[in-house]
Amino acid sequence: MKSHLHAIATALAAAALFGAATPLAKALLGALSPFMVAGLFYLGSGTGLALAILVRRLRRRADAPPDHAPLRLAEAPWLAGAIVAGGVAGPALLMLGLVTTPAASSALLLNLEGVLTALIAWVCFRENFDAQIALGMAAIVAGGVLLSWSGPHAGLTPGALCVVGACLCWAIDNNLTRKVSANDAMTIACLKGLAAGPVNLLVAFWLGAHWPDGARIAAAMAVGFAGYGVSLVLFVVALRNLGTARTGAYFSVAPLFGVALSLMLWPQRPALTFWAALALMALGVWLHVRERHEHEHTHDALEHTHRHRHDAHHRHEHDFDWDGTEPHTHAHQHLPLTHTHAHFPDVHHRHSH
Repeated sequence: MKSHLHAIATALAAAALFGAATPLAKALLGALSPFMVAGLFYLGSGTGLALAILVRRLRRRADAPPDHAPLRLAEAPWLAGAIVAGGVAGPALLMLGLVTTPAASSALLLNLEGVLTALIAWVCFRENFDAQIALGMAAIVAGGVLLSWSGPHAGLTPGALCVVGACLCWAIDNNLTRKVSANDAMTIACLKGLAAGPVNLLVAFWLGAHWPDGARIAAAMAVGFAGYGVSLVLFVVALRNLGTARTGAYFSVAPLFGVALSLMLWPQRPALTFWAALALMALGVWLHVRERHEHEHTHDALEHTHRHRHDAHHRHEHDFDWDGTEPHTHAHQHLPLTHTHAHFPDVHHRHSH
Protein backbone atom coordinates (compact mmCIF):
# COMPACT_ATOMS: atom_id res chain seq x y z
CA MET A 1 0.00 0.00 0.00
CA LYS A 2 2.91 2.31 0.78
CA SER A 3 4.23 1.98 -2.79
CA HIS A 4 0.77 2.77 -4.17
CA LEU A 5 0.54 5.94 -2.08
CA HIS A 6 3.99 6.91 -3.36
CA ALA A 7 2.77 6.39 -6.92
CA ILE A 8 -0.28 8.57 -6.24
CA ALA A 9 1.96 11.30 -4.81
CA THR A 10 4.10 11.04 -7.96
CA ALA A 11 1.05 11.55 -10.20
CA LEU A 12 -0.12 14.54 -8.16
CA ALA A 13 3.40 16.05 -8.28
CA ALA A 14 3.33 15.70 -12.08
CA ALA A 15 -0.04 17.49 -12.12
CA ALA A 16 1.27 20.27 -9.86
CA LEU A 17 4.28 20.97 -12.09
CA PHE A 18 2.21 20.92 -15.27
CA GLY A 19 -0.53 23.08 -13.77
CA ALA A 20 2.05 25.62 -12.58
CA ALA A 21 3.42 26.01 -16.13
CA THR A 22 0.39 28.01 -17.34
CA PRO A 23 0.55 30.98 -14.92
CA LEU A 24 4.35 30.95 -15.05
CA ALA A 25 4.20 31.17 -18.84
CA LYS A 26 1.87 34.16 -18.53
CA ALA A 27 4.19 35.86 -16.05
CA LEU A 28 7.44 35.16 -17.91
CA LEU A 29 6.67 35.18 -21.61
CA GLY A 30 4.03 37.76 -22.38
CA ALA A 31 2.70 37.84 -25.96
CA LEU A 32 4.67 35.21 -27.88
CA SER A 33 3.43 33.09 -30.75
CA PRO A 34 1.58 30.04 -29.33
CA PHE A 35 3.68 27.67 -31.45
CA MET A 36 6.84 29.48 -30.29
CA VAL A 37 5.79 28.96 -26.67
CA ALA A 38 5.06 25.26 -27.28
CA GLY A 39 8.33 24.80 -29.16
CA LEU A 40 10.46 26.45 -26.47
CA PHE A 41 8.66 24.53 -23.72
CA TYR A 42 9.27 21.19 -25.42
CA LEU A 43 12.84 22.13 -26.38
CA GLY A 44 13.56 23.10 -22.76
CA SER A 45 12.10 19.79 -21.66
CA GLY A 46 14.17 17.73 -24.09
CA THR A 47 17.51 19.52 -23.68
CA GLY A 48 17.17 19.78 -19.89
CA LEU A 49 16.47 16.07 -19.56
CA ALA A 50 19.28 15.23 -22.00
CA LEU A 51 21.70 17.09 -19.73
CA ALA A 52 20.27 15.30 -16.69
CA ILE A 53 20.77 11.93 -18.41
CA LEU A 54 24.36 12.89 -19.26
CA VAL A 55 25.08 13.90 -15.66
CA ARG A 56 23.53 10.65 -14.42
CA ARG A 57 25.72 8.66 -16.77
CA LEU A 58 28.91 10.51 -15.80
CA ARG A 59 28.21 9.97 -12.10
CA ARG A 60 27.76 6.22 -12.52
CA ARG A 61 30.79 4.04 -11.92
CA ALA A 62 32.29 2.48 -15.01
CA ASP A 63 31.74 -1.03 -13.64
CA ALA A 64 28.22 -0.36 -12.38
CA PRO A 65 25.30 -2.07 -14.16
CA PRO A 66 22.88 0.22 -15.99
CA ASP A 67 20.03 1.63 -13.94
CA HIS A 68 17.53 1.22 -16.75
CA ALA A 69 17.11 -0.99 -19.78
CA PRO A 70 17.41 0.58 -23.23
CA LEU A 71 14.27 0.90 -25.32
CA ARG A 72 13.68 -2.20 -27.42
CA LEU A 73 13.09 -1.94 -31.16
CA ALA A 74 9.66 -3.55 -30.75
CA GLU A 75 8.63 -0.67 -28.48
CA ALA A 76 9.67 2.06 -30.91
CA PRO A 77 6.27 2.23 -32.71
CA TRP A 78 4.45 2.85 -29.41
CA LEU A 79 6.83 5.69 -28.47
CA ALA A 80 6.78 7.14 -31.99
CA GLY A 81 2.98 7.13 -31.97
CA ALA A 82 2.95 8.87 -28.59
CA ILE A 83 5.36 11.55 -29.83
CA VAL A 84 3.36 12.21 -33.01
CA ALA A 85 0.00 12.26 -31.21
CA GLY A 86 0.97 14.17 -28.07
CA GLY A 87 3.96 16.22 -29.13
CA VAL A 88 3.04 17.25 -32.66
CA ALA A 89 -0.66 16.75 -33.51
CA GLY A 90 -2.01 17.69 -30.07
CA PRO A 91 -0.28 21.09 -29.74
CA ALA A 92 -0.98 21.92 -33.40
CA LEU A 93 -4.71 21.26 -33.03
CA LEU A 94 -4.82 23.20 -29.77
CA MET A 95 -3.12 26.25 -31.28
CA LEU A 96 -5.45 26.16 -34.30
CA GLY A 97 -8.45 25.93 -31.98
CA LEU A 98 -7.29 28.80 -29.77
CA VAL A 99 -7.30 31.13 -32.77
CA THR A 100 -11.10 31.19 -32.92
CA THR A 101 -12.19 29.70 -29.56
CA PRO A 102 -12.55 31.85 -26.41
CA ALA A 103 -10.11 30.97 -23.62
CA ALA A 104 -12.92 30.03 -21.23
CA SER A 105 -14.46 27.62 -23.75
CA SER A 106 -11.05 26.08 -24.44
CA ALA A 107 -10.43 25.58 -20.73
CA LEU A 108 -13.76 23.76 -20.43
CA LEU A 109 -13.03 21.55 -23.42
CA LEU A 110 -9.54 20.67 -22.18
CA ASN A 111 -11.17 18.77 -19.32
CA LEU A 112 -12.06 16.15 -21.92
CA GLU A 113 -8.47 14.88 -21.94
CA GLY A 114 -8.91 13.01 -18.65
CA VAL A 115 -12.24 11.55 -19.77
CA LEU A 116 -10.93 10.44 -23.16
CA THR A 117 -7.77 9.00 -21.57
CA ALA A 118 -9.86 6.87 -19.23
CA LEU A 119 -12.32 5.80 -21.94
CA ILE A 120 -9.52 4.64 -24.25
CA ALA A 121 -7.83 2.81 -21.36
CA TRP A 122 -11.07 1.13 -20.31
CA VAL A 123 -12.49 0.31 -23.75
CA CYS A 124 -9.45 -0.24 -25.99
CA PHE A 125 -6.83 -1.49 -23.52
CA ARG A 126 -9.29 -3.23 -21.15
CA GLU A 127 -7.96 -1.54 -18.02
CA ASN A 128 -10.15 -2.47 -15.07
CA PHE A 129 -12.35 0.01 -13.22
CA ASP A 130 -15.35 -0.04 -10.92
CA ALA A 131 -18.14 2.35 -9.94
CA GLN A 132 -15.98 4.06 -7.31
CA ILE A 133 -13.19 4.81 -9.80
CA ALA A 134 -15.69 6.06 -12.40
CA LEU A 135 -17.36 8.28 -9.78
CA GLY A 136 -13.96 9.65 -8.73
CA MET A 137 -13.12 10.50 -12.32
CA ALA A 138 -16.50 12.19 -12.74
CA ALA A 139 -15.93 14.31 -9.60
CA ILE A 140 -12.48 15.42 -10.76
CA VAL A 141 -13.75 16.34 -14.23
CA ALA A 142 -16.74 18.17 -12.72
CA GLY A 143 -14.32 20.16 -10.59
CA GLY A 144 -12.28 21.04 -13.66
CA VAL A 145 -15.39 22.17 -15.53
CA LEU A 146 -16.51 24.30 -12.59
CA LEU A 147 -13.03 25.79 -12.22
CA SER A 148 -12.99 26.98 -15.82
CA TRP A 149 -16.68 27.90 -16.14
CA SER A 150 -17.39 31.57 -16.74
CA GLY A 151 -20.89 31.53 -18.15
CA PRO A 152 -22.72 30.01 -21.10
CA HIS A 153 -20.75 29.38 -24.28
CA ALA A 154 -21.54 28.52 -27.85
CA GLY A 155 -21.65 25.01 -29.22
CA LEU A 156 -18.94 23.09 -30.99
CA THR A 157 -17.48 25.45 -33.59
CA PRO A 158 -14.65 24.30 -35.90
CA GLY A 159 -12.19 25.85 -33.46
CA ALA A 160 -13.76 23.99 -30.55
CA LEU A 161 -13.57 20.75 -32.51
CA CYS A 162 -9.83 21.35 -32.93
CA VAL A 163 -9.49 21.63 -29.14
CA VAL A 164 -11.45 18.39 -28.73
CA GLY A 165 -9.12 16.82 -31.29
CA ALA A 166 -6.13 17.97 -29.25
CA CYS A 167 -7.60 16.29 -26.16
CA LEU A 168 -8.08 13.08 -28.13
CA CYS A 169 -4.46 13.22 -29.33
CA TRP A 170 -3.17 13.62 -25.77
CA ALA A 171 -5.43 10.82 -24.57
CA ILE A 172 -3.95 8.55 -27.25
CA ASP A 173 -0.47 9.74 -26.24
CA ASN A 174 -1.14 8.80 -22.60
CA ASN A 175 -2.29 5.31 -23.52
CA LEU A 176 0.55 4.66 -25.95
CA THR A 177 3.11 5.90 -23.42
CA ARG A 178 1.80 3.33 -20.98
CA LYS A 179 3.07 0.62 -23.36
CA VAL A 180 6.67 1.79 -22.83
CA SER A 181 6.36 2.99 -19.22
CA ALA A 182 8.51 0.15 -17.86
CA ASN A 183 11.52 1.78 -19.51
CA ASP A 184 13.54 4.75 -18.30
CA ALA A 185 11.02 7.55 -17.79
CA MET A 186 13.69 10.22 -18.26
CA THR A 187 14.67 8.86 -21.69
CA ILE A 188 11.04 8.66 -22.83
CA ALA A 189 10.31 12.24 -21.78
CA CYS A 190 13.59 13.48 -23.29
CA LEU A 191 12.85 11.93 -26.69
CA LYS A 192 9.36 13.44 -26.68
CA GLY A 193 10.74 16.89 -25.97
CA LEU A 194 13.54 16.71 -28.53
CA ALA A 195 11.10 15.58 -31.22
CA ALA A 196 8.19 17.92 -30.45
CA GLY A 197 10.26 21.05 -29.76
CA PRO A 198 11.82 21.52 -33.23
CA VAL A 199 8.54 20.62 -34.97
CA ASN A 200 6.61 23.31 -33.09
CA LEU A 201 9.39 25.85 -33.65
CA LEU A 202 9.41 25.14 -37.39
CA VAL A 203 5.66 25.73 -37.51
CA ALA A 204 6.12 28.97 -35.57
CA PHE A 205 8.75 30.25 -38.01
CA TRP A 206 6.66 29.13 -41.00
CA LEU A 207 3.81 31.27 -39.63
CA GLY A 208 6.11 34.28 -39.41
CA ALA A 209 7.35 34.21 -35.82
CA HIS A 210 10.83 35.40 -34.84
CA TRP A 211 13.17 34.44 -32.03
CA PRO A 212 12.38 36.34 -28.81
CA ASP A 213 15.16 37.86 -26.72
CA GLY A 214 17.55 35.61 -24.83
CA ALA A 215 15.96 36.17 -21.43
CA ARG A 216 12.55 35.03 -22.65
CA ILE A 217 14.06 32.01 -24.41
CA ALA A 218 15.83 30.97 -21.20
CA ALA A 219 12.70 31.56 -19.11
CA ALA A 220 10.50 29.58 -21.49
CA MET A 221 12.91 26.66 -21.62
CA ALA A 222 13.24 26.63 -17.82
CA VAL A 223 9.45 26.53 -17.41
CA GLY A 224 9.26 23.82 -20.09
CA PHE A 225 11.90 21.73 -18.33
CA ALA A 226 9.94 21.73 -15.06
CA GLY A 227 6.35 21.90 -16.32
CA TYR A 228 6.73 19.60 -19.32
CA GLY A 229 9.97 17.63 -18.76
CA VAL A 230 10.09 16.77 -15.05
CA SER A 231 6.30 16.57 -15.01
CA LEU A 232 6.32 14.03 -17.83
CA VAL A 233 9.00 11.95 -16.12
CA LEU A 234 6.81 11.75 -13.01
CA PHE A 235 3.75 11.03 -15.17
CA VAL A 236 5.48 8.05 -16.84
CA VAL A 237 6.57 6.67 -13.45
CA ALA A 238 2.96 6.96 -12.25
CA LEU A 239 1.72 5.21 -15.40
CA ARG A 240 4.06 2.33 -14.63
CA ASN A 241 2.55 1.86 -11.17
CA LEU A 242 -1.07 3.01 -11.45
CA GLY A 243 -2.20 2.40 -15.01
CA THR A 244 -3.43 4.97 -17.50
CA ALA A 245 -6.94 5.86 -16.32
CA ARG A 246 -5.98 6.37 -12.68
CA THR A 247 -2.89 8.39 -13.55
CA GLY A 248 -4.97 10.47 -15.94
CA ALA A 249 -7.50 11.12 -13.18
CA TYR A 250 -4.88 12.41 -10.76
CA PHE A 251 -3.27 14.45 -13.53
CA SER A 252 -6.63 16.08 -14.25
CA VAL A 253 -6.31 18.13 -11.05
CA ALA A 254 -3.50 20.13 -12.72
CA PRO A 255 -5.76 23.19 -13.39
CA LEU A 256 -6.38 23.48 -9.66
CA PHE A 257 -2.65 23.90 -9.03
CA GLY A 258 -2.48 26.45 -11.85
CA VAL A 259 -5.29 28.55 -10.40
CA ALA A 260 -3.79 28.33 -6.90
CA LEU A 261 -0.42 29.56 -8.18
CA SER A 262 -2.15 32.36 -10.11
CA LEU A 263 -3.82 33.50 -6.90
CA MET A 264 -0.42 33.63 -5.21
CA LEU A 265 1.21 35.53 -8.09
CA TRP A 266 -1.72 37.92 -8.51
CA PRO A 267 -3.39 37.98 -5.06
CA GLN A 268 -7.16 38.21 -5.00
CA ARG A 269 -9.98 36.58 -3.09
CA PRO A 270 -10.81 33.16 -4.62
CA ALA A 271 -14.28 32.88 -6.09
CA LEU A 272 -16.78 30.42 -4.64
CA THR A 273 -16.32 28.26 -7.73
CA PHE A 274 -12.66 27.73 -6.75
CA TRP A 275 -13.64 26.26 -3.37
CA ALA A 276 -16.41 24.16 -4.93
CA ALA A 277 -13.96 22.83 -7.54
CA LEU A 278 -11.43 22.11 -4.80
CA ALA A 279 -14.05 20.10 -2.89
CA LEU A 280 -15.05 18.10 -5.99
CA MET A 281 -11.46 17.33 -6.96
CA ALA A 282 -10.58 16.40 -3.36
CA LEU A 283 -13.58 14.04 -3.34
CA GLY A 284 -12.43 12.46 -6.60
CA VAL A 285 -8.86 11.98 -5.36
CA TRP A 286 -10.17 10.54 -2.07
CA LEU A 287 -12.35 8.02 -3.92
CA HIS A 288 -9.32 6.91 -5.93
CA VAL A 289 -6.97 6.76 -2.95
CA ARG A 290 -9.34 4.59 -0.91
CA GLU A 291 -9.74 2.10 -3.75
CA ARG A 292 -8.93 -1.48 -2.82
CA HIS A 293 -8.98 -3.76 -5.83
CA GLU A 294 -8.34 -7.32 -4.62
CA HIS A 295 -9.17 -10.67 -6.18
CA GLU A 296 -7.53 -13.91 -7.24
CA HIS A 297 -5.68 -13.34 -10.49
CA THR A 298 -3.23 -15.20 -12.69
CA HIS A 299 0.04 -13.86 -14.04
CA ASP A 300 0.90 -15.39 -17.40
CA ALA A 301 4.49 -16.21 -18.28
CA LEU A 302 6.26 -12.97 -19.13
CA GLU A 303 9.78 -11.84 -19.95
CA HIS A 304 10.71 -8.16 -19.77
CA THR A 305 13.32 -5.75 -18.47
CA HIS A 306 12.81 -3.06 -15.87
CA ARG A 307 14.11 -1.78 -12.55
CA HIS A 308 12.84 -3.99 -9.71
CA ARG A 309 13.31 -5.46 -6.24
CA HIS A 310 12.88 -9.11 -5.31
CA ASP A 311 9.31 -9.21 -4.07
CA ALA A 312 6.31 -11.48 -4.52
CA HIS A 313 6.40 -10.87 -8.28
CA HIS A 314 10.18 -11.17 -8.71
CA ARG A 315 11.38 -14.53 -7.47
CA HIS A 316 13.82 -15.41 -10.19
CA GLU A 317 17.38 -16.64 -10.33
CA HIS A 318 20.23 -14.69 -11.88
CA ASP A 319 22.44 -15.93 -14.68
CA PHE A 320 25.15 -13.46 -13.66
CA ASP A 321 27.18 -12.73 -10.53
CA TRP A 322 24.78 -10.63 -8.45
CA ASP A 323 26.13 -8.70 -5.46
CA GLY A 324 22.74 -8.37 -3.79
CA THR A 325 22.18 -4.71 -4.73
CA GLU A 326 18.51 -3.68 -5.06
CA PRO A 327 16.79 -2.30 -6.98
CA HIS A 328 18.54 -3.47 -10.11
CA THR A 329 17.81 -3.84 -13.81
CA HIS A 330 18.11 -6.89 -16.04
CA ALA A 331 16.03 -9.10 -18.30
CA HIS A 332 14.04 -11.56 -16.20
CA GLN A 333 11.24 -14.07 -16.57
CA HIS A 334 7.98 -14.30 -14.67
CA LEU A 335 6.65 -17.82 -14.34
CA PRO A 336 2.87 -18.38 -14.27
CA LEU A 337 1.54 -17.43 -10.85
CA THR A 338 -1.92 -17.34 -9.29
CA HIS A 339 -2.46 -15.46 -6.04
CA THR A 340 -4.66 -12.89 -4.31
CA HIS A 341 -3.68 -9.41 -3.12
CA ALA A 342 -4.64 -5.76 -3.53
CA HIS A 343 -3.24 -4.28 -6.74
CA PHE A 344 -3.46 -1.56 -9.38
CA PRO A 345 -3.17 -2.10 -13.18
CA ASP A 346 0.61 -1.63 -13.09
CA VAL A 347 3.15 -3.28 -15.40
CA HIS A 348 2.55 -6.65 -13.71
CA HIS A 349 -1.24 -6.51 -13.42
CA ARG A 350 -2.70 -6.00 -16.87
CA HIS A 351 -4.91 -9.05 -16.79
CA SER A 352 -8.51 -9.45 -17.84
CA HIS A 353 -11.38 -9.54 -15.35
